[in-house]
Amino acid sequence: MNPKLRCSGKTLAISGIFLYLTFVIFCTQSYWSASEFFSPMEHIFAPSQTTPPPHDDYPAATNISHLVFGLVGSLKAWRHRKAYIESWWRPNVTRGYLYLDTAPAEELLPWSAASPPLRVSDDISKLVQESGHVAPIMVRMVHAILEVYREGDRGVRWYVMGDDNSIFFVDNWVDVLAKYDHTKYVYIGGHSETLQSNFLFSFDQGFGGAGFALSYSLVSAMVKDLEGCIKRYPNLTSADLMTQYCVDELGVPLSAERGIHQIDLQGDISGFLSSHPQAPLMSLHHFDKVDPIFPSMDRFQSANHLMKSAKVDQSRLLQQSICYHKPTNWSFSISWGYSAHIYEKVIPRTILKRPLETFRPWGKGLNPPFYMFNTRQLSFKDPCDAPHIFFVESVENFGRNQIVSTYVRSSSPQGLSNCSFSDSHSVE
Repeated sequence: MNPKLRCSGKTLAISGIFLYLTFVIFCTQSYWSASEFFSPMEHIFAPSQTTPPPHDDYPAATNISHLVFGLVGSLKAWRHRKAYIESWWRPNVTRGYLYLDTAPAEELLPWSAASPPLRVSDDISKLVQESGHVAPIMVRMVHAILEVYREGDRGVRWYVMGDDNSIFFVDNWVDVLAKYDHTKYVYIGGHSETLQSNFLFSFDQGFGGAGFALSYSLVSAMVKDLEGCIKRYPNLTSADLMTQYCVDELGVPLSAERGIHQIDLQGDISGFLSSHPQAPLMSLHHFDKVDPIFPSMDRFQSANHLMKSAKVDQSRLLQQSICYHKPTNWSFSISWGYSAHIYEKVIPRTILKRPLETFRPWGKGLNPPFYMFNTRQLSFKDPCDAPHIFFVESVENFGRNQIVSTYVRSSSPQGLSNCSFSDSHSVE
């Protein structure tokens, strides 16, 4: 019988102080009709042609209804990526659309109600031809910003753009975006984990696969000349960099969030996930390019298994906690809802905060440094430095603010001998 590790915790009730406005500013706004700028789409999945109304002026806290997701994918890849999106999408709750490059065949129809509403991307061939753009696929991805805006959803505060092979943690997006003023021009995204990716593209762009958020006010300004902006940069080969250029034209800098993960890594990323910073987990991109995050499951099972923890307490998912058991000289590193590591000696927090380098950098033939963070080598030569690894089996909410998570020893062989460190006690 596998040994198990149990951790229990109590959620903290946080009281908020509401600031009441003592004055009202009256202003007039000019409206422009979508029909003046856009021709009707002719495909069968035509979106609404209504231009969205201005953002709401009510002081209510940002909630899930204020977010609209614009997800870009391809029909060829959708068959393999459908399960990723359906692991986090909540029908009739999450708002947004999936933009495919072509209409689906009959085998995918009727369209699944568990998936985002389907749209087919605009025909941008004329735009590409006029600009002589070198990357039509990337133009389609940027153009999706205009297309999702044109859907006309009411009460939008934020547009979140992303790829169809990403997993989004929507409640955490809501919490993070609530910190920002959606009435301002705001551009929120994350960096790549790999130094080379940031260097080759930009340290000031939000990597779009993992998702970036644009305030309603910013998108309203961008779409007035988004196609013109695309034409001005025909040599850009990255949709994310193209978006940054268009945002930069409006003088808006990137606001970086640590929980948006491009996952420009290869192989086993469990070491990276097991040392997540104290920041809300917002997204995981390239989920179909790395090893399954739970060694006993495939990728689809892994996505659904992680979401079980997310449904119980998404706010602290993956966030690392470090503690010590003095009678045994054990160190614990717990990535809540995902993994737990036990070391047979006391290891400083500064060391344990560094991800175990179980993964490889994105790309080949690179020279160090590889990453945007410090790492530590995974070695089983010294059993005192090697962790005993557990992965989450179940998370249960027992009420009265008590959550119990159960972690089971990894099925992968460790081959560890006892630690010879003074006063150590064997985990076995």
